[in-house]
Amino acid sequence: MAGKMGYFGLGEEGYDRIYSDRELFTRVVKLFRPHRRQMIIVITFLVLSSITYGLTPFLMSLIIKQLELNSDPFILILFIITTLLINSLGYLFNYVNRRTANRMVYGVCYNLRRQTNLRVLEQDLSFFDKYPTGRVVSRINSDGQKFGGSITMFTDLIASFLMLIIVIIPMIFISPLLTGVFMIMVPIVFVFTLSFRKVSRRKSVYGQRSLAQVNAFVQESMAGIQIIKSFRQESSQFNNFEAINNQSYRVNMSRALYLSILFPSLDFLIAVLYALLIFFGGNFIIQGVLSGSDIYLFLQSSLILFQPLLQIASFWPQFQEGLSAAERIFALQDSQSYIKQGDHVLDSIKGKIEFEDLKFEYVPGHPVFDDFNLNLQPGETVAIVGHTGAGKSSLTKVLLRLYEFQSGDVRIDGHSIRDISLSEFRRSVGFIPQVPFLWADTIENNVKYGSPNATREEVIWALEQSGGMDWVQHLDNGIETFILERGKVLSMGQRQLVVFARVLLQNPSILILDEATASVDPFTELQIQEAMEKVMQGRTTIVIAHRLTTVRHVDRIIVLDHGKIVEEGNHETLLQKNGYYARLYNTYFRHQSYEFLDEIKSKQTEGTS
Repeated sequence: MAGKMGYFGLGEEGYDRIYSDRELFTRVVKLFRPHRRQMIIVITFLVLSSITYGLTPFLMSLIIKQLELNSDPFILILFIITTLLINSLGYLFNYVNRRTANRMVYGVCYNLRRQTNLRVLEQDLSFFDKYPTGRVVSRINSDGQKFGGSITMFTDLIASFLMLIIVIIPMIFISPLLTGVFMIMVPIVFVFTLSFRKVSRRKSVYGQRSLAQVNAFVQESMAGIQIIKSFRQESSQFNNFEAINNQSYRVNMSRALYLSILFPSLDFLIAVLYALLIFFGGNFIIQGVLSGSDIYLFLQSSLILFQPLLQIASFWPQFQEGLSAAERIFALQDSQSYIKQGDHVLDSIKGKIEFEDLKFEYVPGHPVFDDFNLNLQPGETVAIVGHTGAGKSSLTKVLLRLYEFQSGDVRIDGHSIRDISLSEFRRSVGFIPQVPFLWADTIENNVKYGSPNATREEVIWALEQSGGMDWVQHLDNGIETFILERGKVLSMGQRQLVVFARVLLQNPSILILDEATASVDPFTELQIQEAMEKVMQGRTTIVIAHRLTTVRHVDRIIVLDHGKIVEEGNHETLLQKNGYYARLYNTYFRHQSYEFLDEIKSKQTEGTS
């Protein structure tokens, strides 16, 4: 549909689904069940507020009628005081109603965002591979806000119905004929506004999708700002933003212009209704059927009724924006997570790992592993090597349960990984990525991220073990130094040391290192290497290796090629085979050895002599 309308990128996400209005309404009602007490207060004061405001024209009519019959100033003062009192009560009732309603609506929105955010955090990584995070963020924030606005509109709708009933009853008693004239216009107004419903819903969905697209683009631009500046692409990036932003402007302007037809049209219908009331009412006065006070009551009542009538009539087209926001949020909440997990909790993990007939694929029909088998003994250190795309990182992602494998099994200490409690299992697995990630927080809190109850002494110990505290002490506030987003105030090596300390503090039974030293300088690498040797002792360790210093001291090297084990053994044994590993070593690792550097140096010396 988006393509037919000339819009780009506004199609639905893979997890989107269409909900009927009844499904959405039923689900929205469930959100309010924890707020029953507040709902009772809101409805009670809605009734009281509507009664006080609805009685105003009736009281004014009585005042006029009394003045027609008797000009006693005492009666006039009495009516004025009564009117003032009722209006004051109306203000008070309305205040309590609005205050309680806002608390209720914000509470519902709070829980809705909370549930949605929790659902997103529970998703496996394949979800984030498919869908831009900016659009997900837009659903949680922007759509949540629009949903809250629609709930406020719903409470106004209830008040409008009450007002309509309260005001129209005395009108019927005074003149059924004039009331009939008024009621004739009501179904016309409703039919007119309901005709806007479907188009309004569709335009609201496109409007929200276009805003999500803008959010996603801005987020991606800010994340890649260094690359944008390095390649001098500020103008190009701005032009791309202009295109997306302009599309969002056109989509939302189209929605606004469409809805703007509604209210002027309703004003015209109401003007026709008012003219009819004046025409018939004037004739009734001439004929002596009604008095001036009765006509005043009708005209004032109709003025009061116009606002609730407009709210009732325009509610459904406007409410579509809230329903479309709710639909997008509920679709995100209902999105499927492919990770299967049980509730079995292991008392302790020794670290025996078994991959049995494993089949795993990111994209259906393109397996990364097919009938893959590998066993690791408790306390064994294994290096995984291979060319790019061999499956090194994928193996660790499956083990970490970041992605769901399609068939076969992965067992920890003889238990299928699918039967083990995911949160408990991950507490026993430490992972150090190649590119470190830090939060905008203090160094201490970043180290404590996986162990929030750790003491400061334990944090200092972890930093000492991961390369020493010297560099931390040279910072302005030591471990209390606040680092910016992604740790911008630290060097890449310092970031990696903090991440390593974080895992050390966690004290895992299984350790996974995606070449933790690949992003650091040689001096820092030696510091981390010493810490790695300490922490590897007694732990099952899987190392994705890019450095010679890593592969030379492991118990076993697993050589992968396109998801298959082509060789395995220690460094010396594999070199003697002169096979795949030997070629890999000469391509990637040999130039890192001291022997190679000495050989180059000697050749240079021979060339100059």
